[in-house]
Amino acid sequence: MAIQRPSDFGFAHQVPEGDDKPRLVCGDCGWIHYVNPKIVVGAVCSLGDRILLCRRAIEPRRGFWTLPAGFMEERETTEAGAQREAMEEAGVVIEIDALLAVYNIPRISQVQLMYRATLPGPELNPGPESLEARLFRWDEIPWAELAFPSVLWALEQWRMVRGQASFAAFTNPPDQTGNY
Repeated sequence: MAIQRPSDFGFAHQVPEGDDKPRLVCGDCGWIHYVNPKIVVGAVCSLGDRILLCRRAIEPRRGFWTLPAGFMEERETTEAGAQREAMEEAGVVIEIDALLAVYNIPRISQVQLMYRATLPGPELNPGPESLEARLFRWDEIPWAELAFPSVLWALEQWRMVRGQASFAAFTNPPDQTGNY
């Protein structure tokens, strides 16, 4: 079966009236298909001095460690999305404390919102997206096996604000060159 392209359905790239960017526009009815950045939500979840990491069972970066995080679903808040991801990936109910960081990553069209959260206890029950879930002390974190730069950024941000009752959210990664 041949892959169908948007143009096969009467869509064409054009700049709609009142816009300044090419969009996919339906030639029959004028409906505009906007492609917008994806929102990723997650949390640095701690239990005392230990941090929850999950070893990915899926691509990209299968076998590498990450924070529980993923794409938001429709009709959910960012906090509910972060809680859902922790349940799906580690089988845990988390209590969100505060927004930890916002990372704008235009090269891959993502905005990532990372929260600071606590775990009620050490029991973990990884879901199908995780090979395993573990609690690590700071000096035990497998730094060379982290799945994504944003995991490192969020962990470093968590360490900077750990124990503070209130703090300002960090926006954008430390490396402003766009290297992700």
